[in-house]
Amino acid sequence: MRQIIIYPGENGYWVAQCPSLPPCISQGKTKEEAIFNIQEAIELYLELLREEGRIIPEDKVKTVTLSLKS
Repeated sequence: MRQIIIYPGENGYWVAQCPSLPPCISQGKTKEEAIFNIQEAIELYLELLREEGRIIPEDKVKTVTLSLKS
């Protein structure tokens, strides 16, 4: 399991990224496409780490919502 962040990009596409795996960032025309693309990016990156015998980082991301004064 990996946590991802998804948000609208400046170009009208959706951006998806995995904070625990910084190289993993992708986009798509729809949220669903962005999620599919980031899942593929994560799987390929993890495969590469395994092949190279590198340590796979744990997903220790915690989210917090802040209420800001205006």
